[in-house]
Amino acid sequence: MKIDLCPNCGSDHYIKSGVIKNRQRYKCKKCNYFFSVNKIGKKIDDYYVNKSLQLYLEGLTYREIEWILGISHVSIMNWVKKYNIKRPYNSNYHPTYKILNAMELANYFAKVENIKGAGVVVTELGDKFMLIKWERFKD
Repeated sequence: MKIDLCPNCGSDHYIKSGVIKNRQRYKCKKCNYFFSVNKIGKKIDDYYVNKSLQLYLEGLTYREIEWILGISHVSIMNWVKKYNIKRPYNSNYHPTYKILNAMELANYFAKVENIKGAGVVVTELGDKFMLIKWERFKD
């Protein structure tokens, strides 16, 4: 990690001064202030943030999204809060989902009974596709 300036006085004159908790410590030569560089957190690619929020809006639970994308359900909850995402509520329908490759997806749509009486959304998921289908609850 590169440091540009002392966080206390803004000077660019500093020296290394040991290691604390596996982080390099520095000492400013101008004001004698000791500081270390903050760790940069693990950044998740925006593609996965968008995909997580999309799947959330499609009706999947946090845990289902975690299982599919391999991203912590806590991260997904934080993004939902951060971006103020509100999921529309309709209790007459429930989503089901399948992960299919291109050939399986083509075969699925070849059968009319698979899509009759339901809403369907297909979204790309790496080298596969996720098919989300809403069906009415059976009374």
